[in-house]
Amino acid sequence: MTQATNDQFLLAARPVGLPKESDWQRAAPALPDLNEGDVRVKLLYLSLDPAMRGWMNEGKSYVRPVAIGEVMRAGGIGIVEESKSPKFAAGDTVMGVMGVQRYWSGPADDRGAMLAKVDPALAPLPTWLNALGMPGMTAYFGLLDVGQPKPGETVVVSGAAGAVGMTVGQVARNMGCRVVGIAGGADKCRFVVEELGFDACIDYKAGPVNAALKEHCPQGVDVYFDNVGGEILDAVLTRINMKARIVICGAISQYNATGAVKGPSNYMSLLVNRARMEGMLVTDYAARYPEGVASIARWMKEGSFKAKEHVVEGFENFPSALNMLFEGKNLGKLVLKVADA
Repeated sequence: MTQATNDQFLLAARPVGLPKESDWQRAAPALPDLNEGDVRVKLLYLSLDPAMRGWMNEGKSYVRPVAIGEVMRAGGIGIVEESKSPKFAAGDTVMGVMGVQRYWSGPADDRGAMLAKVDPALAPLPTWLNALGMPGMTAYFGLLDVGQPKPGETVVVSGAAGAVGMTVGQVARNMGCRVVGIAGGADKCRFVVEELGFDACIDYKAGPVNAALKEHCPQGVDVYFDNVGGEILDAVLTRINMKARIVICGAISQYNATGAVKGPSNYMSLLVNRARMEGMLVTDYAARYPEGVASIARWMKEGSFKAKEHVVEGFENFPSALNMLFEGKNLGKLVLKVADA
């Protein structure tokens, strides 16, 4: 009998700029036997996130870089195929950081994988990697705990058509705020306004962001949720109000830069307006995830929140699918379908 094998994408080289095919290596090791306390999960969907590009770089960060020759780090959701742990049973649906591979095997309480059981009856599986997963929790806690929006305030979010941005805007709207998105392209802006209910959306590809902010935020900006950094962050800094709060979540415009990272040249606006700029990491709120899931699931049930996933089929398409994030080709949360249930 032939031993079953896995199918994995390993990091073969540190990318310079946009990741290319030669930065990846395909591997097919034999599936290991399980020890007591272990589980084996068949991956059904993988979460493709901008943060993955940062994990590929060498250097100190909030999480260690993926090593050369190591399975690429990624969140995913799948079915427990075999279990030697009382924590999970065969057939359970679980979510965790399981890597770009078809199977994950290891201890059920592995701290790096952070496996958690999910209820597939509550929402489709891709949504658990979106609004009910880490992107949704990033948006929910980043906005509410760091941004601290108040009813009637103006909230601006960049990357508004992406996984985090679309959730930020809808949470802000449910909190009674005026919501202005920033996205690239007329189709994305139309989606953000017509489908998600934002008050306005600025197409940064269509003209100067400064002028559009002045038009759509006549009372200034109280909260800015930043997913892109660079020139857009600089533009928003010119429009912030007294005691504004700026949430630094990501800087996708800088992730593939081959030179120095571009920092905000208008940072003195923070001083003039006695404003606050603060970074956030979703893992700091892990103990409170059930709170965020419950709120977003309630809004979904009430019809005041929509989740949208952009699903790419085929495990072999991982390298090109990941680059869609940096080429602006996805609308909604980017998810790679690995297998059928």
